[in-house]
Amino acid sequence: MSSHPPEGDTDFQKSDRSARLLRTLRYVEAAGEAGIRPEDLAKKLGVSRRTAYRDLQALEATVGVPVWNSLGRWGVSQEGLLPELRFSKDEAISVVLAARLLAKFSTGYDPELGAALMKLGSLLEDPLRSAVERTVTQLSQLITDSDARDRLRLLTTAWVTGRVVEFDYAPAWSNPGSSRRARVHPYLMEPSAATHTTYLIGHDETRSALRTFRVDRISNVRITTATFELPKEVELERTLASAWDIVADQPLEEIVIRFSKESAARAKETRWHPSQSIEEQSDGSLIWRARISGLLEIRAWVLTWGEGAEVLRPETLRDDMARTHQAAAARYGANTKSNA
Repeated sequence: MSSHPPEGDTDFQKSDRSARLLRTLRYVEAAGEAGIRPEDLAKKLGVSRRTAYRDLQALEATVGVPVWNSLGRWGVSQEGLLPELRFSKDEAISVVLAARLLAKFSTGYDPELGAALMKLGSLLEDPLRSAVERTVTQLSQLITDSDARDRLRLLTTAWVTGRVVEFDYAPAWSNPGSSRRARVHPYLMEPSAATHTTYLIGHDETRSALRTFRVDRISNVRITTATFELPKEVELERTLASAWDIVADQPLEEIVIRFSKESAARAKETRWHPSQSIEEQSDGSLIWRARISGLLEIRAWVLTWGEGAEVLRPETLRDDMARTHQAAAARYGANTKSNA
């Protein structure tokens, strides 16, 4: 019986190519400054010269690894690369798990992330290498948004070089209005698991305050020549710790929630916020408290608990939950009657 996958087995073929690209990168890097010839690479990979040549091209075109070729030899450009990292097995496991989580929430293919994972995979043995291969395959199936990638690259460049950045910022759906021009000191770029997008956190000169900007609502980015002084890291981290997810630029609110007896066990098995405290009640319910920046982000979390969570404070959030549940009950009730 043939061991080759059927031609229609696309998933197998993509996984196989990801694994081969990992090996290609390892062989090319091992060749150093001398580079490697496609025919020699083909022998090591057990493929045709044409396939080896295509894989060499794919390292840059598809994965984003900078390569050079000269006089029939190919190599990886060292310009702009960081020194080689060496991971312990436990460190590698942590990085692979983080990469899997990042891939799960990615909304578009990022060549730089793909290149980083390819390099990581080339340093590992199975089963960690296979996990990286699956991650690269998963990411490669996403659509590349060139505009979003370029915008993110400009913002991250401003962040790491300490430059003031200017951009247009569109209003949120919850607060409609017109776009505004912002001039910002980028303190931090932070991904959000809740919204599956990335945020820029920094000092907004036009508002004279710390502000949080959703990157996919940013456009017309310009990096200025002006520089800024980053606040002490401990101060910034203390400020960000008050956020439920990302937003840390709103007034602190004391949140008090009663979890029902049926929901209490699940609520207390996770530490949801650094400031939280819990009080188990004699009837099996649970009182949960925390101090959170604003109500927008935690609102969605409370709703996921349905009837299992009752907001006790603040009144504004309690009233909001009551209106939302009443509207939902009315809608479901209307649907029930119409379907009867």
